[in-house]
Formats: sequence, C-alpha cells, structure tokens
Amino acid sequence: MDWAIVKLVSVWDFLMDPGFMFSPLYVPSTVLIAYIVWNRHGRETDFLQFLLPRKLYQHPSTLVDLKVTVFNLLFFSSSLMAALYITPVVTFKLMAFLNEAIAGGAAIEATTWQRGLVAAVILFLVEDFIRYLNHYVHHRAPLLWPFHAVHHSAEVLTPVTFLRGHPLYYMIQRILASFIAGAVQAVLLFLVVGQIEFWVLYSGTFAFQLYVFLGAHIRHSHIPLRYGRALEHILISPAQHQIHHSADPKHFDKNFGEIFAVWDWMFGTLYIPTGKEQLVYGVGDSEGNLLEQPYPTLRAALFKPFAESAQVFRGILSPSTQPDARLNPAEEKQ
Repeated sequence: MDWAIVKLVSVWDFLMDPGFMFSPLYVPSTVLIAYIVWNRHGRETDFLQFLLPRKLYQHPSTLVDLKVTVFNLLFFSSSLMAALYITPVVTFKLMAFLNEAIAGGAAIEATTWQRGLVAAVILFLVEDFIRYLNHYVHHRAPLLWPFHAVHHSAEVLTPVTFLRGHPLYYMIQRILASFIAGAVQAVLLFLVVGQIEFWVLYSGTFAFQLYVFLGAHIRHSHIPLRYGRALEHILISPAQHQIHHSADPKHFDKNFGEIFAVWDWMFGTLYIPTGKEQLVYGVGDSEGNLLEQPYPTLRAALFKPFAESAQVFRGILSPSTQPDARLNPAEEKQ
C-alpha cells in the first residue's frame, strides 16, 4: 500500500512538472491558442466541438495512446528511469578531470553574467540538438525505427499522443543527453563559465517552459498553429510537427526538430507548409498507402518492436533473408 502511494505521488509530481508538455498547468494556454486559431479559421463549428472533437478522442488509436501513456508515466517515475539522469555526474567528473589535468587543480574563477549567458545559450542549443539527433537516428536506423514507429502509428493526434512512445526511445534519448550534454556542459563550465551558478543550469529549463507555453504542447493535436514562414526557419511550430506525422511521402523525414528548426534547415530536413494541407496520420509505405495498424494494443506497442528489430537484425546478418517491408524505414519513413 505504501508503495502504491509513493508511486502515485511520484506520478503526480511528474505530471505537474512545468517542463512536461502534458502538464495540466498548460491548459489555460491551450484553450487560448485554440480559441485564436478557431476564430482565425472562421468559426466553422462550435468552439467546444473544435477544442474537443469526439471523432479524435473516441478513436481507437486514442485508447492505445492512453494505455501507453499510463505505462510511460509509471515508467518515467520509476527509479530505473531516474538512474539514467546522470548528466550532473558526467559534468562534475569531467570538469574535475579537466581542472586537474589542465589547470593543475587551481581554484576556478567566479562566473560573470556575460559568460554565464553564453554558456546557458550553448547548453540549451546542445540539448535541443541531442533531441534532434535521437529523433533522426530512430528514423534512419532500421534497428531503431520499430521503437519509434509506435509513436508514428497514431492515426489521430491528441495531447496524449505525446507519450505514445516506446520506453526504449526515451531511454536512448536520456543516455545520449547524459553523456553528450554532460560532456559539453563540463567543457563550457570549465572554459567559459567558471564556478557553477544556479541560473546557468536552470535557464534552459525556463526557456523550454516558455516555448511549451507558447504552443509546443499542442504539437500533437488537430490545432494547426503556425508561426509564419520566417520564424518557422528558426522554431518548429505545431503545424510543422503535424506535418512530420503525415503519411504522405513528400512529408517523410521532415521536421525532426523539437524546439529549433535550424537543425532541419541545416541538414535539409525542413518542411514549411505554404497553406492548409489535408493530413492523414499513421504508418505508410513509400507510396503513401496506409498500413494496417501495427500496434493496436498496449502489449503490441511494448513487445512487437523488439521482434521487428530482431527481424531486421537477422536480415543484416543474412542478407538473403529479407525482412518484412513494413519494418524497413526506407519504405515507411516518417
């Protein structure tokens, strides 16, 4: 009983964290943004119907979203996931090594606000690039695609689709962040900042929360919020992420970014819609034909990707054994 209470409290704390895109703290922002978009698009339906369309929230895909979300909430609040948050450990260990090896253990200088600001900006960019890199690799690597395909198999987009993802996807992202961000953070603190200041480490969290409040939390929704063509070269809008979920081949492998669109712009994966586009969601083949829902249950969403990845691995070891086309990212890039 005590374990259940502790688990419920940890899940509640996770939900109420302002850094969590699905946090109810963003409800007022969601309603306001939805009203602005509804008003701009001509009020074709009643506002409540526009905000909470039944055909989306009663869709079978949404039920799977909810089941996977509940599982992930329990998983994220577990000690197993918490153990992967080792960025501070990597930072302090590497920083101590650099200080000893290069500076001979000399006292670290105090931080100036100018150097702290530079470090905070760079750290924020590095963390977002890691999210872009993890996302890109899961699309391009045949062994990893099945674990990300769980997310892309959503046939409608609602806020709970945000957590319709395989736990292994989030674990890999956390491992990358822990080592890459930890290493970069250590070098920056050693070369640029000096002594660690509280605001340097947490300014990125504040910036992320601001970005989420301004619309990122509705990226998995039917609300096509755009930032304008110029700004969408810099920031990923909800409409751009909705394009990323499209089953249309022209949208495959586009808009991997979470916050910044500059990574997509730099690497040729940016797509900016020129007008309203009719989008169909789900996993499709290279011609844009929707495939049958591969993960119709929680059990399938959690365990089938392992079997699919193993099949791809066997195909790599034995080229004569061709894996199912549905497991090949080249056939169903999204």
